Amino acid sequence: MADIKYYDVILKPVVTEKSMGAMAEKKYTFLVHPEANKTMIKNAVEKMFPGTVVAKVNTMNCSGKKKRRGMVYGKTAKTKKAIVTLTAESEDIELFAEA
Repeated sequence: MADIKYYDVILKPVVTEKSMGAMAEKKYTFLVHPEANKTMIKNAVEKMFPGTVVAKVNTMNCSGKKKRRGMVYGKTAKTKKAIVTLTAESEDIELFAEA
């Protein structure tokens, strides 16, 4: 496994209607590095967002979708998602900064 630093673990937040609804319950969804494990994700969130305390991490591997371009078939890249649950006394993560 490659040497993955904490700032390489979290790639970007997942912005969907379902994930935005879960933010009220202190659950945040991120796209993460495919080789990252739950401990690495927990450490990365706590270092990147000061004041947060992670209660648990759920991960899911999403396989690539089949796509067709003309007569050529292919697949999109596979991804890994993580749903991070924070403790009740933890600070919220601000994904969108006010400009």
